[in-house]
Amino acid sequence: MFLYTEQDMLKWNFLSFPLNWRMAKLDAKIVQNDEMEEDGPRRLSSVTAALRLLKVFSEHEPELGISVLSKRMGVAKSTAHRLCAALLAEGFLEQNPDNGRYRLGIQLFSLGGLVRRRFDVTKQAVPFLHGLRKQTDETVHLAILDDTSVVYMFNLESEQAIRMRSYIGVRKPACCTAEGHVLLASCTPDVVSRVIKQGLVARTPKSNTDTQAFLKALEEVRSIGYAIDDEESEVGMRGIAAPVRDISGNVVAAIGFGGPAQRLTRKTLRAAAPNLLAAANGISSALGYHP
Repeated sequence: MFLYTEQDMLKWNFLSFPLNWRMAKLDAKIVQNDEMEEDGPRRLSSVTAALRLLKVFSEHEPELGISVLSKRMGVAKSTAHRLCAALLAEGFLEQNPDNGRYRLGIQLFSLGGLVRRRFDVTKQAVPFLHGLRKQTDETVHLAILDDTSVVYMFNLESEQAIRMRSYIGVRKPACCTAEGHVLLASCTPDVVSRVIKQGLVARTPKSNTDTQAFLKALEEVRSIGYAIDDEESEVGMRGIAAPVRDISGNVVAAIGFGGPAQRLTRKTLRAAAPNLLAAANGISSALGYHP
């Protein structure tokens, strides 16, 4: 008498089936395993495609539509759209609400800072901002442009009792701040047009809401190299800002300082402009800019 295990019985039952049936089952198993093995490479391929898409953008073509992206990458429009949707959701791309085109997102700024710490504008700016605060005894800050707003990336508050408050991460309309005027003055006409189209926001009674006066103010910034905020952003506060340039000469940030209007008259701000410009030029030099 022989005793057989359940595994023996299952094995023999399988072997009792016709050969062609058994081969079909094995083929199906191989296909299933191959698909599982290819799951990783397929995901990797999608990542590669997404990175290739980001690299299509350039200084000369900062905004691109789906048709151009799909053509440049040699993929279907549906594939390009899917990649853009994923990158948009993660903040690596932004979409222009006016024309539907895509542009690189602010999330890339954060990652770029991690990779290129040596050239990080905030890191390079810190010693100069400390020096500027010591010279002015006012609140100093550094800001960048994000679409039509400025975002404050670094600040050092004045030690005086009555002072301008400044918080990292705060956003303000670029059209009514000294930092915003400095950054917009270096932008392409389409960016300035978008700011105007969205509306020149009146944050205070002194905010400039006239298009021609706004354009004239940007032209003045290009001429003298700095901008003054005369209570346009906050009632009772004045400020001044100047541009910071990277190695290619592009304006990548603005530094400035501000305080109570009764202490910082327009004459006082203009007198302090050389110190501000010296600090901005020092940061630009640290970033590799040499005019």
